[in-house]
Amino acid sequence: MTCRQVNITRDGCGVSKLCTETPNDCDPAGNSSCLFASLDAGTTMAPNGTLLSVELRGDSTGYIALGLTQNVSEGTTALFICAQNNGSFFFRTMSKNNTDETLTPTETITQEIRGMVNGDVIKCEFEIPNVNATMTRTTESTTFVILLGNGTTDGTALGPFMTLLNSGSLNVANPASNTGTTAAPGNGTTMSGADHPHAVPLLLSVLAAFLVFRA
Repeated sequence: MTCRQVNITRDGCGVSKLCTETPNDCDPAGNSSCLFASLDAGTTMAPNGTLLSVELRGDSTGYIALGLTQNVSEGTTALFICAQNNGSFFFRTMSKNNTDETLTPTETITQEIRGMVNGDVIKCEFEIPNVNATMTRTTESTTFVILLGNGTTDGTALGPFMTLLNSGSLNVANPASNTGTTAAPGNGTTMSGADHPHAVPLLLSVLAAFLVFRA
């Protein structure tokens, strides 16, 4: 993990990378508040899964995070957390119980981690290898619900994750699979995939209610 200049822009959104953000169409390279993530998926091949290259930018004195899940109301969410402790960047992976919101440390394989902190702005880039949304080694799926949010930290413990954006079900291997995302209401509740007008139908079985990141 390195701390260095990280440049995150909207270049390639909808063409070479899938972008989600709140507020809609905010500029991650600008000075105004913008919680932004982009995902660039490599070639999908069974049985190894897909390599996801992720950019994440947001404003927080604690942490910002990207979550990948199949169902926001059951199973778990894999959280990838970029955080700061008095200006020093650090990275964590956690599992969020979608029923009771409990966070549990997990050793999700993540590589090429780079991050920087400038005041309250946190920017980071990382890669998630071997991503697959199904339980079988012969079938690959890149359909996920993407969650963006933030939380607090004292530099060691992480506070609860607050969802600020719920993308609905999207194919992360298709940069144009969304034409807009819906920010959660201000009271902290989240919009379900059914509330999203551009949500892709979730075809995965309940059996595969959690993610598989293969070593």
